[in-house]
Amino acid sequence: MKTGLMSVVGVALGLLVASSPVVRAHHGDADRYDKDVIAVTGTLVELQLVYPHSVIAFDVTDEKGQTVRWQAEMGGQQQLVKQFGWTKTTVKAGDKVTVTGRRAKSGAPYMNLAERSTIVMVDTGKEIYKTGTKNRAEQLAGQ
Repeated sequence: MKTGLMSVVGVALGLLVASSPVVRAHHGDADRYDKDVIAVTGTLVELQLVYPHSVIAFDVTDEKGQTVRWQAEMGGQQQLVKQFGWTKTTVKAGDKVTVTGRRAKSGAPYMNLAERSTIVMVDTGKEIYKTGTKNRAEQLAGQ
């Protein structure tokens, strides 16, 4: 009897946690970013190889000649290392990069690089980051 009650309580707690807004909100970015991608070229300021999402910061000169600090959110450190072979020296401050991704709908200088995105080194043309049209979860679900 105790085992059955504990199982029911465990399942109920699991469903409660899984349905909580905090858990669901983590990857619910469909309303935060534009559907279309843009390309922005700038000078790398910083790479934060962190979990769950690494961030690249780069300065872009806008049409008025002002410097604007952009940030782009990517996969975590493990994904960058395993999938793309990144290290802390893959990019360095001062590198010129072109970043293609989906901009925040708010108009903030912030991009999501989860899908249809690239990072290209301007000086060499080398593509150091690329994601497909679907994110990994969608790819796995389609198999």
